[in-house]
Amino acid sequence: MTLLEQEHEDFRTTARAFMDREVVPHHAEWEAAGIVPREVWAKAGQAGLLCFDVPEEYGGLGATDFRYNLVLSEEMSRAMASGPGFPVHTDIIVPYITTLGTEEQKQRWLPGCVSGETITAIAMTEPGAGSDLQGIRTHAVDKGDHWVLNGSKTFISNGINADLVIVVCRTDPDAGHQGISLLVVERGMEGFERGRNLDKVGMKAQDTAELSFDNVVVPKDNLLGEEGGGFVYLMQNLPQERLSIAMIAVTACEQLLELSLAYVKERQAFGRPISKFQHTRFTLAEMATEVHVARVFLDDCVRRHNEGTLDTSLASMAKWWTTELQTKTADVAVQLHGGYGYMMEYPVAKAFLDSRVQTIYGGTTEIQKEIIGRSLGL
Repeated sequence: MTLLEQEHEDFRTTARAFMDREVVPHHAEWEAAGIVPREVWAKAGQAGLLCFDVPEEYGGLGATDFRYNLVLSEEMSRAMASGPGFPVHTDIIVPYITTLGTEEQKQRWLPGCVSGETITAIAMTEPGAGSDLQGIRTHAVDKGDHWVLNGSKTFISNGINADLVIVVCRTDPDAGHQGISLLVVERGMEGFERGRNLDKVGMKAQDTAELSFDNVVVPKDNLLGEEGGGFVYLMQNLPQERLSIAMIAVTACEQLLELSLAYVKERQAFGRPISKFQHTRFTLAEMATEVHVARVFLDDCVRRHNEGTLDTSLASMAKWWTTELQTKTADVAVQLHGGYGYMMEYPVAKAFLDSRVQTIYGGTTEIQKEIIGRSLGL
């Protein structure tokens, strides 16, 4: 059964043309600069590549079919465009506003998110908390008509460019996970500072920042959802985030397989293409099999997500297994390329570096296995 229909392939044509025209020729410059220019976001908005699930009354297309998100991820991976944080914005952050926002908040924020004029980030991770959301220390004190927010966050994707940051913070220090809320901090609020644009191993073009909040006055109108509901909201949204990461992983694996196949057919050793050696054939046979299994698993998860039946455990399975496969496939692909695989002018080297973080962000592999184990009654 084919997952995608003609309308999805039509969207692919649009997405691929945009990547080839607006992203691929400039990505190396963005890698050197450590950031994607804001005007690229605006162009993506004009092309209909951002927040297509946002309802039409707020400027979106109202296309809630997650297969469109899949197609965009595939085309970004095909182009090795790890810089533009479009999936983070569309798949992970803006859905919090769409599902939790008041009518006033939606009218205020969503049109800019769709157009690319408003770039978003979500600030969960802290220097001392890592994957432990219940261990966060960033806190906000209720001052009647506003909150006063203090704390720091790190590893925040889109952190330099972001105009809106959904901050995960404690609003009741004595209520455990029920004391966590989501506050939206806006660019220009006094006391909101951006630290370094972090120097990462891979994904060099995507801005990833340290953020600090020093007595930031946040209006009560910027509380997203109910006070104390933050932990539950995060748990509800994490399956889609993990599926989004899995989509990137599987497509990256397919790209690595293609690169490896092309290279071994051309590369000569001992008077013949290295594809003629049994070890090479067996290695690629294993890679092709694992990549195919990953694609079938992913497609099933996307179908389930569209039906509303993708649960937390299955999303965790998809996230850990596909990202671990991505790092494994990247490592094997480099080995097949030999010394050239270690040279940055070969795409496989960039794919190797970009892959490593996939098993870490969105919840580490170990966290995913813990979630699955608990679902099994262990």
